[in-house]
Amino acid sequence: MAKFFINQAKQYAAARPNYPIQLFEFIASKTPCHDLAWDVGTGSGQASRSLAGIYKNVIATDTSSKQLEFAAKLPNVRYELTPPVMSLSEIEQLVAPESSVDLVTVAQALHWFDLPTFYSNVKHVLKKPDGVFAAWCYTNPEVNAAVDEVFRRFYKEKLGPHWDKARRLVEDGYKGIEFPFEKIMDESTESQTFPVRFVTEREMGIEEFLTYLRSSSAYQTAKDKGVELLTAEMEGEFVGSWKEDGEEKKVVTFPIYLLIGRVGGDRV
Repeated sequence: MAKFFINQAKQYAAARPNYPIQLFEFIASKTPCHDLAWDVGTGSGQASRSLAGIYKNVIATDTSSKQLEFAAKLPNVRYELTPPVMSLSEIEQLVAPESSVDLVTVAQALHWFDLPTFYSNVKHVLKKPDGVFAAWCYTNPEVNAAVDEVFRRFYKEKLGPHWDKARRLVEDGYKGIEFPFEKIMDESTESQTFPVRFVTEREMGIEEFLTYLRSSSAYQTAKDKGVELLTAEMEGEFVGSWKEDGEEKKVVTFPIYLLIGRVGGDRV
């Protein structure tokens, strides 16, 4: 995965959706203090920018220096390049001391992590008992009937064979992922579903949409093997479906699924 992020950092920063302010407001409403947040796997800093508007200080870490090059530099955000797996002493040196962090977030990356080790580190740094862990993923884009039909075939037939098995966790909206925290539900809805669902929207033209497709790990995996998934024929199908309604720009919707919970009283 590291090679993918190095090769695709610019496309990833340009094409990936931002997250709605409602998502961050919901998460922040669950942390009693807003002193310090740790954004893990920050990438190009989509989540850390929003967190910086709510929390006094944000520590944003990633294993890719190329990704961090595209992150916005803000006065209350400290970026750190970290190894994929850190010991508790490295966590305290590079991130924060034990029981000092109000919130730990992971946006669209939890499925890549060594979860037992990562969760141990999260529990170590979160304040007890009210520190909050929040991780979310977004699933496939929704445009309109014509574009969505082409995308479904492209996703299944072209991208499908090249996805890492971790992608299945995203397709399932993180329902099947291990989550050893006290779950927090959305009390504003009657359904009380978990993960909590949000949506994000981004206006795109066809070139931006194609750039989004090229920024996926499956596309890059295939490309590294010498396989071009977005052939001229495939691009032509997307362009044709995009033009059907006569609108050059379209609102693309991405469903978001949020895992959120409190660390509770346990210590690791």
